[in-house]
Amino acid sequence: MADAKLENNEKLENTSSPSDSSDAASGDDKHSRKESEKHASGSVSSRPDGKIEIKEADNYDKVGFTFPTVKKWTILSVIFAVQVSMNFNTSVYPNVVIPLTEAFQISGQAARVGQMIFLVAYAFGSELWAPWSEDLGRWPILQLSLFLVNIWQIPCALAPNFGTIVVGRFLGGLSSAGGSVTLGMVADMWEPDDQQYAVAFIVLSSVGGTSIGPVVGAFIQRYLSWHWNFWVQLIFGGVVQLMHFFLVPETRATVLLDREAKRRRKAGENNIWGPNELKENRFEMREILKVWSRPFEMFVREPIVLCLSLLSGFSDALIFTFLESFHPVYEQWGFGIIAIGLAFIPINIGYFLGWFSFFPFIHRQRQIRRRDPDALQPEARLYWLLYTAPLETIGLFGFAWTSLGPSQNVHWIAPMIFSTLIAIANYAIYMATIDYMIAAYGPYSASATGGNALARDFLAGVAAMYSTPFYKNLPPPHQLEKPTTILACLAFLVTIPIYIFYWKGPIVRARSPFAQTLASDRKKGGVVKDVKAEHEIEQGS
Repeated sequence: MADAKLENNEKLENTSSPSDSSDAASGDDKHSRKESEKHASGSVSSRPDGKIEIKEADNYDKVGFTFPTVKKWTILSVIFAVQVSMNFNTSVYPNVVIPLTEAFQISGQAARVGQMIFLVAYAFGSELWAPWSEDLGRWPILQLSLFLVNIWQIPCALAPNFGTIVVGRFLGGLSSAGGSVTLGMVADMWEPDDQQYAVAFIVLSSVGGTSIGPVVGAFIQRYLSWHWNFWVQLIFGGVVQLMHFFLVPETRATVLLDREAKRRRKAGENNIWGPNELKENRFEMREILKVWSRPFEMFVREPIVLCLSLLSGFSDALIFTFLESFHPVYEQWGFGIIAIGLAFIPINIGYFLGWFSFFPFIHRQRQIRRRDPDALQPEARLYWLLYTAPLETIGLFGFAWTSLGPSQNVHWIAPMIFSTLIAIANYAIYMATIDYMIAAYGPYSASATGGNALARDFLAGVAAMYSTPFYKNLPPPHQLEKPTTILACLAFLVTIPIYIFYWKGPIVRARSPFAQTLASDRKKGGVVKDVKAEHEIEQGS
């Protein structure tokens, strides 16, 4: 890692550096081995030791950007299932809280520690896995992550005491690679200006996984013993691990270039080397710690990352708050365990509506960028959020004051309608903030979105502990309405930065060293895009 300080952050803006671009530009024939050696000082990187490093621009047809569309979406569909399974593990657990209190004679609040510890560990685990996926490749890291997550389900399912479950949940959360790796795979296969549809799809898997957990968990709680809550997680995880093993190839560009270099050496070109093969002190702890610390540094120092991550985290915490509030709200209408689980279906509907709502917005922006790549500022990606974010506040106020129950002649469908609005807003907030950070921070966007993921999982973990007391301990009257009203007021406050950044974002970015580095790089050239266009012309001919 010592020779590539931005390596970890290339996953959401996978372009060559300016120096690499100039090297690539001087090569006349990217696909000719002889020409690559002939122009070793130009089209490929020459070194003092005489070794020749092959570059992405010289081997564009070997990396994920040129995968066929069907192959890309097959890979992405499997990754969708992987992401759903990881988030399913976070949201199915609340249905085992009551059975655990009975099995181990503990309080409900103590049983919820298993929910909290998994989410908090997940928040940090996804950041810890990301650097290794940059160096070792996405495939082995996701396989190892899935394997470990599945392994830790076994002691939880067979736990003789609650302490075993807490330890297993902590290790399971820490082993979850999560969105840092899955979003990185999007960046491996799509150029930054073409990523929006793929990012929107992965965001749907992330939020959707948290809302199908209560639906499935309700049936587990009703018909099976508490052990099956963990066995079902293991079965789901095992299936997606097998799908990933057989259907998903490696996508990381540097790893694919290493493989190409090895192939060419076997063919007789003994002086051709891949980028990772030439790194010195590749796993030096100082560099690893530097990469690990960057998401936390940006979270604290970058106002855009801080405010939008807190907004996204607050929105995600709402869903986990709902996991606790739905029971006292809907039991007023006589809902049982399964009916309360099915009450989460409107949230899933809201997520799909939020996903579909982005399609015309993304299409329009893609058309504009194709005419003029520099026509849109990064803040343009927040435009649709200006209209969807208020749905969170509206939905919360509506949910609060339709939670009055049948005694006030309120039908149960009313809070469900407002929960759908909250889900639309939750999806839009996550999608738009991720999309904006990709555009605003370029090669640093992995760290920026890492802060977003950190906030979402961490705040959701905290929500698991305060939600039930929050809905039970406020004084009457309107004991159920007051907590959600408070959340609605907070939602109004945390959405204000969206409008500030939409109008004043360029000024804020002008003061950011990360964003300005990207702006400087963009001014110096766009050779990789030129290589992409040339490859597309060659393919067409």
